[in-house]
Amino acid sequence: MGYPQIEHHGAKDGVTGSCHQLDMNATTSLLVDCGLFQGDDASIPSGEGGSRLLIDFPLDTIKALVVTHVHIDHVGRIPYLLAAGFAGPILCSEASAKLLPIVLEDAFKLSFSRDQQRIERYIDIVESRLVALPYQHWFTLVDTDELNARIRLQRAGHIIGSAYVEIDLNYPQAGESKRIVFSGDLGAPHAPFLMPPQSPERADILVLESTYGDRLHEDRQTRRQRLEALIEQALQDQGTVLIPAFSIGRTQELLYELEEIIHTRS
Repeated sequence: MGYPQIEHHGAKDGVTGSCHQLDMNATTSLLVDCGLFQGDDASIPSGEGGSRLLIDFPLDTIKALVVTHVHIDHVGRIPYLLAAGFAGPILCSEASAKLLPIVLEDAFKLSFSRDQQRIERYIDIVESRLVALPYQHWFTLVDTDELNARIRLQRAGHIIGSAYVEIDLNYPQAGESKRIVFSGDLGAPHAPFLMPPQSPERADILVLESTYGDRLHEDRQTRRQRLEALIEQALQDQGTVLIPAFSIGRTQELLYELEEIIHTRS
């Protein structure tokens, strides 16, 4: 049996543009994320030498899109996916279902139009496609004589709503089964308001984020002490602290840490 197979439509030549297609059989596949290429990754030409924004892979077998989290490098090409003709559901966690329309509204404004009526129509389409899944809940995607496919989201601890994806595939006629896990982006433990990720029970195939696989991060307590020391130095010098923080999650944690520093010093 030649399935499952995995095709990578992003995050293979660089860090951003996460987009992975799980071919479950010849007629059925699942798309995991559809992100925007950013920074240096955006300048790498596509396989056909065209724009990296374009959806340059066929959509006829894709039954659903599952979103691991709402960072733009994981969801920013969804407007292009819909424009290319994708008509299936968008599966995500319950929290991501609240955040995704907000993030995609910004993406639509930057990429397509600032016309408010067009934006509202687009967001209505997105919201009509959303299927919000609770964590640890199996959702049946396909149930036929040839294939039974179900997915489950587990906490990834990266940002609010982030998840890794477990996919169980059963092939009744062949008497075979596989579990595939896509990690999405994983968070570090001891986040101030996110539960840490727990390892999956098992995986026959694991597609794992490796962005920081070559380094060790300092612990959160040390990071907070460094931030506090920098602020104290700036106050003594009557200076200014500039912190380039733009991403969902990091900005939220930074504001939390600043509030805690202020609270403990007051």
